[in-house]
Amino acid sequence: MDNENIKNTNEEVKKQKSKLRETLDFFLPIIIALIVAMLLKTFIFANAVVPTGSMLNTIHEGDRIIASRIEYNFNDPERFDIIIFKAPDEVAKGNEKEYYVKRIIGLPGETVTIVNGVVYVANASGKTTQLRDDFVTACTPTGNFGPYTVPENSYFVMGDNRENSIDSRYWATTNYVDEDLIIGKVKFRYYPFDKFGKLDKEDY
Repeated sequence: MDNENIKNTNEEVKKQKSKLRETLDFFLPIIIALIVAMLLKTFIFANAVVPTGSMLNTIHEGDRIIASRIEYNFNDPERFDIIIFKAPDEVAKGNEKEYYVKRIIGLPGETVTIVNGVVYVANASGKTTQLRDDFVTACTPTGNFGPYTVPENSYFVMGDNRENSIDSRYWATTNYVDEDLIIGKVKFRYYPFDKFGKLDKEDY
């Protein structure tokens, strides 16, 4: 092979390497971004579309929310936290992809009693407190339920739209959400855009 042919071959190889490098330079950031997004969704954040009005008027049907998956790695769930969790009745049927969004009302060891729609919580020593309900704005709660004594590592939850919420009062398998079923604490609503903002309990 003469020098001219060797030169042409080397230039062709360089061109091919250059095109390959350009292709890699173009796709590599996209691939990395997709991997990061997948990791964030799997381990850090949970994204959900709320399908019902059970949390009116705090969260509306069709709202899109983000929950922190790692919130309860560092802190215990607290009263009035809004959480995403696997629905106990659905888990019992083998359907672990059916998620609910509700507000924590009763903590482990407490006893929850509902009289004429008003929620009372008694702690382990028997001291009873009427819970605030200023976030219950879609209806006037009614009905008598309980008492429910919340087991260890479990939580009693209710929707803010008390008259239209399938929650701890109505489940067939258990009235409580085991902490292992909690996906995360709802932190933000990101859609509709005009309602974008925090959904932490401190806002109520």
